[in-house]
Amino acid sequence: MAEQRGGRPIAASQRPTGGDKAAAVGKKSYFRRKKVCRFCTERIDDINYKDTRLLASFIAERGKIVPRRISGVCAPHQRRLTDAILKARNIALLPFAGTL
Repeated sequence: MAEQRGGRPIAASQRPTGGDKAAAVGKKSYFRRKKVCRFCTERIDDINYKDTRLLASFIAERGKIVPRRISGVCAPHQRRLTDAILKARNIALLPFAGTL
């Protein structure tokens, strides 16, 4: 489990992580814009399971529901969105899987 250097085991907290590479001099840092919930900005209160065009934009190519960290939707709307997608899949408005 523990690495051996000179006969002494190295604890996990002392192993190099490579984080110092990111702090190298001359690296350009870029600004990443904070993702804003689409439903909050457009003031959409109810997410309808029959609105397949809206729901399809939150489904990945393989048929998976896009996670919050990628779509930028807030937690309450992500829960409602997931319920609407699952309901639409159960009545065959949306596919369970993407095309292979």
